[in-house]
Amino acid sequence: MPASTAPVRLVLASQSPARLATLAAAGVTPRVVVSSVDEPAVLDAARAGFGGDLDPADAVLVLAQAKAEEVSARLEDGGEDEASALVLGCDSMLELDGEILGKPADAKDARRRWRAMRGRAAVLHTGHWLVDARDPEDGGTGGTLGASSSTTVHFADVDDEEIDAYVATGEPLHVAGAFTIDGLGGPYVDRIEGDHHGVVGLSLPLLRELLGELEIPWRSLRDPR
Repeated sequence: MPASTAPVRLVLASQSPARLATLAAAGVTPRVVVSSVDEPAVLDAARAGFGGDLDPADAVLVLAQAKAEEVSARLEDGGEDEASALVLGCDSMLELDGEILGKPADAKDARRRWRAMRGRAAVLHTGHWLVDARDPEDGGTGGTLGASSSTTVHFADVDDEEIDAYVATGEPLHVAGAFTIDGLGGPYVDRIEGDHHGVVGLSLPLLRELLGELEIPWRSLRDPR
């Protein structure tokens, strides 16, 4: 059967302005519902279930799934109209020397990280998870699936004064890995290997692939024009 082209309502289970802006630039306006997931508890439970540490690509996927499923369940329990929707959860972490780095604890931590990252390469992992909570009459499949994108980021060899000035803007304190590529941190990234959107926090090509697994064409998410 050909994939339906009926409009699909997307709920983004993330408070990230960068993820929202990435979707908006691609013509998609989701409803934002921030998850209330306890991330350390989710990771601890996953480690206990797997019997050991998680690879970074698996850790972000576990968190993305938890966020998407928590928001989907909350919408369903609330009986809201958006309960019949597609829910997307995402999570990002930076891997440097085998260590997983989320958001820095404070400015001191951000400065420490940048001194370790400068002039070097690290890998930004972003997990994506979709929950198809649409009603069957809306084409819903009940499907749930996800995948991670991984992009190598090469950082500029910035000096201490540049690091201090960047950290003083406050931006590094609110993002995984203590940097952005689409904001004030852009000048400090020399180049990347992989998907630019994945570094921003949401890989559009990967999202399109996941939608295809659910037989949802990308164009069905775009705003009417």
